[in-house]
Amino acid sequence: MASKAQPSVIIAGGGIGGLSAALGLARKGARVTVLEQADTFGEIGAGIQIGPNGFHAMDYLGVGQVCRERAVYIDHLIMMDGLSGEEILRAPVDEPFRKFMGNPYAVIHRADLHGAFLDGCRADPNVTLVNRERVISYENTADGVRVVTAAGTVYEANALVGADGIRSMIREQMTGGDPLRVSGHVAYRAVLPIEQMPEDLRWNAAAIWVGPKTHFVHYPLQGWKTFNLVATFVTDLDNVGSNEPGKREEVLEKFGHIVPRIRRILEIPKDWRRWVLGDRDPIASWVDGNVALLGDAAHPTYQYFAQGACMAMEDSVCLSDAFETSGGDLKAAFKAYETIRIPRAYRVVLSSRELGRIFHVDGVERLVRNAWLKDKTPEEFNHSVRWIYGGNGLSGAKAKTAGRAA
Repeated sequence: MASKAQPSVIIAGGGIGGLSAALGLARKGARVTVLEQADTFGEIGAGIQIGPNGFHAMDYLGVGQVCRERAVYIDHLIMMDGLSGEEILRAPVDEPFRKFMGNPYAVIHRADLHGAFLDGCRADPNVTLVNRERVISYENTADGVRVVTAAGTVYEANALVGADGIRSMIREQMTGGDPLRVSGHVAYRAVLPIEQMPEDLRWNAAAIWVGPKTHFVHYPLQGWKTFNLVATFVTDLDNVGSNEPGKREEVLEKFGHIVPRIRRILEIPKDWRRWVLGDRDPIASWVDGNVALLGDAAHPTYQYFAQGACMAMEDSVCLSDAFETSGGDLKAAFKAYETIRIPRAYRVVLSSRELGRIFHVDGVERLVRNAWLKDKTPEEFNHSVRWIYGGNGLSGAKAKTAGRAA
């Protein structure tokens, strides 16, 4: 057990949320042990979109410059109608947008983002990284928490942060087992070498083609060496799985009604990986004594706002700031953290559900959606998304807590 002069924290989970929390708390003086169930620290998946709020958080956590060097800076967010092929929305995210929000919009490989936090943790003497340890239970004690792993190892510290994902064992114990909420949507992901991407669609943009019960996303990655592809469709699958082998024939069947321009891209990848999407209903508290939830363990969300990683990083900033403000009092920090973050994070969760519905509408609703979005000016778009991308107050020498709405 650490002394009161240096509080100790165990973090369950070594993904983006867990490592960003570890780095944030360590930089504020905590001694942190990260327990990761996998044999190595790594990140599954390919591309990820990072809004300005993500860069606000990365700057606060000390990895902003590294991630800027690894990112691709797109010029537009584009929405296309998958049935007609017409453009619905073209929102510039170039210099005026960056100035308005205080940071850029970019895309990056998940491994590059995760690697920046991993390198930061490895370089910090306050962080200990442990593999092959899956937390299965915890017990609050008089001065901290006792943690048990699947291997039977017992760890003790002043506090525990559960960053163990959508199937969090820590959340299950805390809530008594609230159910996963299956969306009925499946995301298929693939990466194309740049030379295989049709030249007329090599846009410097995060582009989405929306259609009835389907949508398709593409954007450049890794210094324009590859393109990230994500094909999402409605399904009757009733389980939530991740990184499973996907069937190329299923993608082509589900997108049979989409314009040929897009179908021909979907025919190219031979290997797809499948994610069945789900979230959980909001809960009133993320804290149980000396234990707190973070990231997907607290607020798993659909990908429609591209905010899963950004929300986890914001959590880490908020928790670190609250830890510093409380003078190292972890119980006080946990209470301040959940008070600030719950409204913000669950606004994203609930809004993502509705955005997913809007992407997939047909008939009159499709016509209404298209007319509504076509009518937006760049200025109107900027103001409509400022609540999510801006207003986090993370500039200057003394950063404010992440996640406060503009």
